[in-house]
Amino acid sequence: MSHPVDCPFCTLPAERVVLSNDWAMVVRDAFPVSPGHTLVIPVRHVGSFFDTTATEREALLKFLDDAKQQLAAEFRPAGYNIGINDGTAAGQTVGHLHIHLIPRYAGDQPDPRGGVRRVIPEKADYWSARETEPRP
Repeated sequence: MSHPVDCPFCTLPAERVVLSNDWAMVVRDAFPVSPGHTLVIPVRHVGSFFDTTATEREALLKFLDDAKQQLAAEFRPAGYNIGINDGTAAGQTVGHLHIHLIPRYAGDQPDPRGGVRRVIPEKADYWSARETEPRP
């Protein structure tokens, strides 16, 4: 199997890999947004989640669970954001699929409501209008 030499996930040094098998691997993000920010990545160079095989998806989701257990034990976060930027329009900057597992901590943001909806900030707050509407 050929891996593009300019792909940072196809050329990861072994010491960066936390877990791996024939289909997937887990690494800590090189530019973490929170302590423990982790990536779950297919071994095969594939750009989109929708282009993965059933076996790859199974391995990715198993490692997502395994990574969450490791983060819970090591960092004890209060919650998690799980995200995939699939395609340039969605913000994907590395053309190799990777699932972000981002630990969240109480107080790390003044108002964390909206979570992943904040990728389009003006659409994140859907609750304010509901809070001011009269109740029947």
